[in-house]
Amino acid sequence: MEPFRYHVFICDQEKPEGVPCCAARGSGKTLEALRREIAARGLMDSVQVTVCGSLGLCERGPNLVVYPEGIWYSNVAPQDVPEIVESHFQQGRPVARLANPDAAALFSEILTNRDRMLAAQRAKGASGALPDDLLQKMRAFQESRVILTALELDLFTAVGEGATAAQVAGQIGTNPRATEMLMNALTALGLLRKQDGAFRNAPVSARYFAEGSQDNARLAMMHTAHLWRRWSTLTECVRAGTSVTHQEAAQRGEDWTQAFIAAMHRNASERAPLVVAAVGTEGIARMLDVGGGSGAYSIAFAQANEKIQAEVFDLPAVVPIAQAHIRKAGLAERVRTREGDLRRGPFGNGYNLVFVSAICHMLSEEENRDLLQRCYRALAPAGRLVVQDFILEADKTAPKMAALFALNMLVGTVAGSSYSEDEYAAWLREAGLRDVRRVRLPGPSNLMIGSRK
Repeated sequence: MEPFRYHVFICDQEKPEGVPCCAARGSGKTLEALRREIAARGLMDSVQVTVCGSLGLCERGPNLVVYPEGIWYSNVAPQDVPEIVESHFQQGRPVARLANPDAAALFSEILTNRDRMLAAQRAKGASGALPDDLLQKMRAFQESRVILTALELDLFTAVGEGATAAQVAGQIGTNPRATEMLMNALTALGLLRKQDGAFRNAPVSARYFAEGSQDNARLAMMHTAHLWRRWSTLTECVRAGTSVTHQEAAQRGEDWTQAFIAAMHRNASERAPLVVAAVGTEGIARMLDVGGGSGAYSIAFAQANEKIQAEVFDLPAVVPIAQAHIRKAGLAERVRTREGDLRRGPFGNGYNLVFVSAICHMLSEEENRDLLQRCYRALAPAGRLVVQDFILEADKTAPKMAALFALNMLVGTVAGSSYSEDEYAAWLREAGLRDVRRVRLPGPSNLMIGSRK
């Protein structure tokens, strides 16, 4: 069965530096060119492109195989792609100069490379060397730190339409030699381009990290830079059992608050349509968004149902940020704000929906019990309480993001953590809620929903 006229498998496997592989020979650019050319010629419904592991011709990459004919192409550069697409995919004539014509020789080369690879793996295992994937995980912080430093320095904005390292250093107030070293590393990571001593932003950097771009995410990513400092204390936190650098939100300063809420707003804006669809808006006249941050979820619910009146409840430092987003959405008449501390005091009453997103992981078990009980009391009869958060499976080892996020709370809070479905269900039922259920959504967080009788 061939649902597509052509099915292309292209190798993009990365191997340790110094080991021949398609990725090192530029398969990423070839893949990008292939997808772009297929789309430009209107062939996406007839040509399927699948990225795969090694095809066994590592010294002659980039390699790709086209089925149903089984044509093996090697040394395919981006500039070769238009010819392959036009000649092979549109006219049915394989490009002979790039194809491997001798099947027996091809098979022999693949087997030779396979045997060489297996022999190298056996030798490495016998030497006691760390596996490559484990070593890569241990060193992953290096690439992260390079990008975060560039964001802290606002380097991508300084690069602009193109600049030398010395020019960038002059703009951001850094050492020219060190700046060039940093920019060379960013080029190696694919975030900058370098030609004749001058640097330019790669498309992804220009879109997400440079001031003035429509999708600029630098402010939100500064929250990750702030997390870096906390995570550096993980060893001490494991010894102590709690954060050793904890500060209450009010003590962290405006820069931290702005970055944190910006990061939360990007996440919430992406997930809000999924949440609204899963929860629904029928029967909701009043909504309380506890710890609502930027107001992204309240805005989404209000946009989905013009009858909903929403209230964003958060700290005094956060409320002005929410108000700005609400005004931008044109919903100031239906989405209001209220200052307060979600750790204490009543929330009011008569709400058809109380929404608690990305809050419970900051609190201890006892604090969550108290919070959910006060949320229950704020519900109208038949009202629903919806909790969105990282939810662990019963043994707390999966999903991976939730397990790692528990450590994020260890280094950043007094007693926060990620919690399991069983724990959330018990707290909700203890508060008085009925029909408690979990709703799984794409992405790292899920919903727990309960109703007031």
